[in-house]
Amino acid sequence: MPLRLPRPGRYGLLAAALGALGVLWRIWLTVVGTPPTNSDEATMGLAALHIAQGRDLPVFFYGQHYMGTVEAYLAAPLVALAGPSVTALRIPTLLLYALFLLLMYLLVRRVFTAGLAVLTVGLLALGSDRTVKNQLIAGGGYPETAPMVAGLLLLGYLLATRATTRWYAFAGWGALFGLIAWNHWLPAPYLLGALVVLGTARVLTRRTAGLVGAGLLVGVVPLIVGNAQAGWAENPIAVFLRLNGAGTDAGIWERIVGGAWLGLPLGTGLCEPGYCAGWSLWWGPVLLVLLTAALLLAVRRLRTPAPLDPVDRTRAVTRLVMAAAGLLSVLSYVRSPAAADSPVESARYLSVLLVSLPVALWPLYRLARAGGRAAIPAALPIAALAVTMLAATVSLVGTVDEYRAERAERSQVLAALRERGLSQVHGGYWTCNWITYLSAERTTCGVVDDRLDRGLNRYPGYWHPRPQAVLAPIGSPLDAELARRMPDSTPETVAGYHLYPPPPAA
Repeated sequence: MPLRLPRPGRYGLLAAALGALGVLWRIWLTVVGTPPTNSDEATMGLAALHIAQGRDLPVFFYGQHYMGTVEAYLAAPLVALAGPSVTALRIPTLLLYALFLLLMYLLVRRVFTAGLAVLTVGLLALGSDRTVKNQLIAGGGYPETAPMVAGLLLLGYLLATRATTRWYAFAGWGALFGLIAWNHWLPAPYLLGALVVLGTARVLTRRTAGLVGAGLLVGVVPLIVGNAQAGWAENPIAVFLRLNGAGTDAGIWERIVGGAWLGLPLGTGLCEPGYCAGWSLWWGPVLLVLLTAALLLAVRRLRTPAPLDPVDRTRAVTRLVMAAAGLLSVLSYVRSPAAADSPVESARYLSVLLVSLPVALWPLYRLARAGGRAAIPAALPIAALAVTMLAATVSLVGTVDEYRAERAERSQVLAALRERGLSQVHGGYWTCNWITYLSAERTTCGVVDDRLDRGLNRYPGYWHPRPQAVLAPIGSPLDAELARRMPDSTPETVAGYHLYPPPPAA
């Protein structure tokens, strides 16, 4: 059966207008250098550069045995065409964000209502600091995860309701599942949920299951290759679980505060850059209550005495999956060390939770649309959410000058290194990789720690035992260590950095 897309209608046009505003907001941010790039994004850029040059076909993010390189392969043609730049990395992430809006609209329209689909797109069009960082920075694992998960759920719904029965739809579902499994294990609850949606719909025959399996095999080929190269003891699941379960002495209360009370507003777009105002923290417990309510409503619908037709049943199962996966994602994050140790930056681990935003709003939306005494109390939290997200979005404008200055500093550093003919330098992790990438490897930078010992060099080939110079942010621990070792040396100031000659051996 061919898939027929619904005509846009007034709901579709309104969603398109809101989505266009969201895309334009992010295009403007990209043009003005917000958010700034970092060495993780530069690492993905280096992978894209190596792909474009035919030097390497990396399976995993350099320096580790998990997190795929989807972003690098998407950016490689642009890097080959225009050379290494931040823009070349962010054009694919901008397109992924636009695709996410479209997929979410189609998914919510079918599983819920057209009105909720428009509301969802409107909220997703807003973009706080943490949200746009998750969506735009090609640092691995985040810009592509939410759209891939939304696409998997939508395609699974279409297959389960027999809206499409084409062979390539089943194969495509399997391939997309495999790609997500290769790319990151963060959305594991959603992968399990997608299996439930398809598995309970009774559409898997020997033929269709074979198509799903064939597609899955194609999708996980990079994962198989990467495991064979790294050794099966370093498989992504084991590495991910190891990283997710160790690292802090913080108690459960600190993890709950960092992971849910603070993490949920941060991860879903209610907070200012690097800071959550006290009045915005209401969303954490409310979101958990709403996801729980949505889950119970879905269970109640599935247990209704009257038999459900296949479409209604699939809707209820999909709602159940979206709510349960959201709750499991929060639980997984709360138990991780990052929730307590670095809650502000680590809120990126909740980026996929935006897929569950519509199911969380569903209980309130139903009451508000039904009218009666409960309509206004139900609409107030939705309005408060929209206002809080809008305030966080507007607050990002205040960082533009700071981020623009940071971009100008990087340009000055690159120019200074080029003018001095420095092709081999050392620096800290958050300095090195963007130098190497943005200079197109004309200057390669080896990472040192604050004691000048060899640091985290994700690409070992950039390490130089005797560099021509060392670059340190002014006032940093590395700067202090270099000054201690070379008290008679006067470093050159380049933008916000000190440029030192090679230090004597310790």
